[in-house]
Amino acid sequence: MLARLQNSRNGLGFLFMLPAAVLLLLFLTYPLGLGTWLGFTDTKVGRAGVWVGLENYIYLWNDSVTRLALFNTLFYTVVASVLKFGLGLWLALLLNKHIRFKTFFRAVILLPYIVPTVLSAIAFWWIYDSQFSIISWALVKMGLIDTYIDFLGNEWNARIAVIIANVWRGVPFVAITLLAGLQTISPSYYEASAIDGASRWQQFVHVTLPLLTPIIAVVMTFSVLFTFTDFQLIYVITRGGPLNATHLMATLSFQRAISGGALGEGAAIAIAMVPFLLACVLFSFFGLQRRAWQQGGKD
Repeated sequence: MLARLQNSRNGLGFLFMLPAAVLLLLFLTYPLGLGTWLGFTDTKVGRAGVWVGLENYIYLWNDSVTRLALFNTLFYTVVASVLKFGLGLWLALLLNKHIRFKTFFRAVILLPYIVPTVLSAIAFWWIYDSQFSIISWALVKMGLIDTYIDFLGNEWNARIAVIIANVWRGVPFVAITLLAGLQTISPSYYEASAIDGASRWQQFVHVTLPLLTPIIAVVMTFSVLFTFTDFQLIYVITRGGPLNATHLMATLSFQRAISGGALGEGAAIAIAMVPFLLACVLFSFFGLQRRAWQQGGKD
């Protein structure tokens, strides 16, 4: 049987994937199943719950704080993902050119991504401090403002502040991944289009973007997933405040389940995130399938 597996590409591939599949089953499937079960119960910390069906979900649907957290999550995800894509693509195009110290700049761009998230969040918390903010201090010294800006005390200021922190941390991942994709594009395409009289903008629209589409689909899927489920930045910088203005689904789930002790309710909030994440993954998958069909591929 072992010899048959060695001669079968599919069988050998399955054998290599088996250890990873077992780990995923243990560390992902079990927590997801347990969370799903808890979402249909009224389990509290220190007390076993009973089956309540959709009661938790009905309560959350009518809960103003949960609806606000859903709005915050969608707003945070859409705005941050668009900004990360725009800045990341611009940096990737810039670093793909022949410029001096290109290797040094590539290494520097990675710094925000490799710094631990909590340290980055603490740094931004200090930058946004209402009394010691370096941004407000600089603006006051330049005479642009008279008083310090309340970054984290105002609802929309806080939303924008945490988005900026997320963008700063996430741009390197998008930029480096897109840069890797750009370097797989053969220069012959640009040479041929230049001979045909295409401008730089036309080369970008008709050569770069179409060939980069599969990479964009993958990197933006991961970017959206990471942003939608963000927890550390929000929890360290604002803890969901002020007035729940920066609460995301992940932070609200933690607050209700761990701080509040309502494990069933917190699990229901977490499970309510799954359809949004699944929709993102399916959108990316079918986008890649469409791209393969356009190129005449079958896989």
